[in-house]
Amino acid sequence: MIEVEGLTKQYRNVRAVEDLTFSVKPGVVTGFLGPNGAGKSTTMRMIVGLDTPTAGQARINGKRYRDLNRPITEVGALLDAKAVHPNRSAASHLKWIAQANGISTKRVDEVLGIVGLSDVAGKKAGGFSLGMGQRLGLAGALLGDPGVLILDEPVNGLDPEGIRWVRGLMQSLAREGRTVLVSSHLLSEMAQTAENLVVIGRGKLIADTTVNQFIRDNSGTSVIVRSPHLVEFGQALRDEGVAFDTGVDDDGRERLVIPERSSDEIGALAYSVGVRLDELSEKRASLEEAFFQMTEGAVQYHGTEETAAAKGAR
Repeated sequence: MIEVEGLTKQYRNVRAVEDLTFSVKPGVVTGFLGPNGAGKSTTMRMIVGLDTPTAGQARINGKRYRDLNRPITEVGALLDAKAVHPNRSAASHLKWIAQANGISTKRVDEVLGIVGLSDVAGKKAGGFSLGMGQRLGLAGALLGDPGVLILDEPVNGLDPEGIRWVRGLMQSLAREGRTVLVSSHLLSEMAQTAENLVVIGRGKLIADTTVNQFIRDNSGTSVIVRSPHLVEFGQALRDEGVAFDTGVDDDGRERLVIPERSSDEIGALAYSVGVRLDELSEKRASLEEAFFQMTEGAVQYHGTEETAAAKGAR
């Protein structure tokens, strides 16, 4: 378990993290989200003792990282996949870490197999692609068979198959009872991977909740209705004071979109007025839409949609 309490980090005139408190429980994947510059990487570095907090503390299984007896066997971290000597082979890189921490070198072969790098174990890391480097970083995080994993952008540079593999790996590790904290900018992927979310902006906590609850709290739900009697049903909705929009679906079929209502409510109304429905479904916003809604005021860097070339053409 990871516990963060009142964590603060001040860099001269910049407060990167401010009074941050949250916990990461075992058994589920917890996504760590926030805009660029929100303080995610700084927070992760403080959890594993690479940066010293200005105030507050982070504990792993009740202890500060520096107080752990054999940290690599309790915490596995992937914070910078490029932190590998380019002239070392994948196997050599892992072997020196294993030997320095009293881990059998047989474990090196095991983790190389887990991450799919067995065939390139003797290849120099400097020749690895970005995705292969990420896999090597994951192998290093798994080397001590830790119960806690802290992963910063682990799918960066991976192809779709690799992203799917990392998703399955993280979920299987969580099912084993491990604590998994993972940051990512791929929100659609995080929606499929994580159960819980910790969201920060400008170094402050914005949300600490489940994925489903975060979406419900920060976006609306619409009911989609198709029927051969849309005119009649539209009048029934007006009679009940229910607002709706008209439109067509991807197949060009007419439909009604009814915001902020449940399918149970709309279905009951259709039944009461004797209107047959060909479709009655709920549409929830995506995690991406909910994230942007929630963090709109916490984005540090803003761009403009109009390019300089477009402005010059006016």
